[in-house]
Amino acid sequence: MSDSGSTLVVLAMVPDVDGHFITEYGEQSSDSLITFESFKLPGSNQRLLGPPHPKHTVIPLALRPSPKILSEITLDRVTTSIESLQQDSILTKKLACHGTLLFRDLPIHNADDFSKFAHAFGYRPHEIISIVVDRPLLAPNVAPANESPKEVLIYSHNESPQVPHAPEYIFYAHRAPSQGGESPISSSLELFNRAQREIPESRNYKVKQQFQGGSTLQQAFGKEFQPGDDEETKCRKVEAQIARYGRGEHTTWEWSIDDDGETQLILSHRLPAIRTQPGTNLPTLFTGLAAYWKSMQVHSGARRAGTHQLFGDGTPIPDEYLAHLTKITDEIRVLHRWEKGDVLVFDNIVAQHGREPWLGEQSDRVVMASLFDGPAVPGPYGFGTWAQLVQATN
Repeated sequence: MSDSGSTLVVLAMVPDVDGHFITEYGEQSSDSLITFESFKLPGSNQRLLGPPHPKHTVIPLALRPSPKILSEITLDRVTTSIESLQQDSILTKKLACHGTLLFRDLPIHNADDFSKFAHAFGYRPHEIISIVVDRPLLAPNVAPANESPKEVLIYSHNESPQVPHAPEYIFYAHRAPSQGGESPISSSLELFNRAQREIPESRNYKVKQQFQGGSTLQQAFGKEFQPGDDEETKCRKVEAQIARYGRGEHTTWEWSIDDDGETQLILSHRLPAIRTQPGTNLPTLFTGLAAYWKSMQVHSGARRAGTHQLFGDGTPIPDEYLAHLTKITDEIRVLHRWEKGDVLVFDNIVAQHGREPWLGEQSDRVVMASLFDGPAVPGPYGFGTWAQLVQATN
């Protein structure tokens, strides 16, 4: 401790080579700030990351207020403390290192509380273009996460790898079911490292919802639609949204009629599956390749038909490569067992996430999501104009 009245903030606690814990400290000089302490989770919820992460780096880094002050905590004190830490980008740096932070025992009880907490980090809210799930607004920059049926497995993936404009930071708040519904957490930096040693895509948008929990064409691209717009006007407005990606010939689309006589938009992005982490230039496998392949093994119909996994030259990626990618993913991930009020914060460049099925009612699992941009999207790995990604412009 330093001067009287300062607050000690525990920033990280990681095991050394002998299994003991090393604690890193920072100090803040306001009585209104609270103390965050790191703590250990069960082995199923937390693990040491492999290369290229520094030795003894855990995922997720779990933080909670000191038990000594739990009765004194208010949401205002929490957000003020987060804002103070972020003056030096302390939590952003921890995210870049660990990939995921878990906050527990905070006074977050609803969407508005969650929104205030997420905004305290100081990131710019992410504008979604061409989502494939319906996410109605619950509070400022807060919406439901994917609400597919409880039986559906959502395998590990980075958020929005199928579009050129992906968020960098993802916040999840939660109400947990009694059985199942865990959130897988893993490192896409570690995934690339393993895959490199051991061994672009298309999506259809229909006017009608393609699957339960999915979005319609209007929800994905129709934010400028007005009552009375004819089909030609709607198509022009959709194309204007796509043009905001600014990728020229590397993002293409066409309109067609499906077998049911419904209008559909077939949108194709030529995207690098391998990106780089800003600051380190470490390669990250920024993709949903394993998730799409896993989904094709368990689903049929529209979801399966709408997913194609190809190399950059258009040739199919062999199933054995994709199967091995899922094997590695299973080996390096943990299944986060939620407690009521937990908040997970992901650095989307580093961390992958997903959703396990659960028993009980659909309403037993409630997840709210908030997406934010960093200073840049994940960087390209390699050369060529097709690999250059930028944030969407107005």
